[in-house]
Amino acid sequence: MHQIIIQMKNLLSLLLLLTLSVNAQKKDCIYDVEEKTDSTSLKVLPNVLMHEKIFGNTSEYLFFALLNNDGTPMLSIQQLQKSKDFIKTNCIAKNSKIVIQLLNGKIITLLSSDEEACSVLTYDAKEKNNIRILTGYFYFTKTNYEELKNSPISLMRIQFAGETIDYVLKSVLNSETLKTKSNPDRYLMEFLKCVE
Repeated sequence: MHQIIIQMKNLLSLLLLLTLSVNAQKKDCIYDVEEKTDSTSLKVLPNVLMHEKIFGNTSEYLFFALLNNDGTPMLSIQQLQKSKDFIKTNCIAKNSKIVIQLLNGKIITLLSSDEEACSVLTYDAKEKNNIRILTGYFYFTKTNYEELKNSPISLMRIQFAGETIDYVLKSVLNSETLKTKSNPDRYLMEFLKCVE
């Protein structure tokens, strides 16, 4: 009888642990946008800071957001630049790509969604800053897609129109100005499941 009670306690403990694990995984998938109609569906995760660079009067931030548009997983990037000085225009063209090198050595390429976009310039009169914002959308390819769920990112290259920029992604990014904490190198591993 004593062994049956111990086995029941172990079984209940296991069930509780599994329930907590499943709930923890569901909590990760919090959407900024979740819309579904008869003909369309859209799910968008919140923006996550992937890169921050502050040098003198100039700062640059790179954000990622995963989304699923009518059953197709995509990656949205947003580049935000602020400076007291002039900021040149950056564009994403039809042939733009994001090339990701994983820690396991695999290379994954994301292709532009064919929407050409250039950064938009605004001026913050209060802080006397020029601000440029560029938003682009990229498709995942089937080649090595599963690898994104199994290995952290070590290096990322974005091929803009006329310029290529390399980003080394950190394990932990504590933003100096936004006062946020993120894990850029594990972002795709942790959140791709939310848009499949």
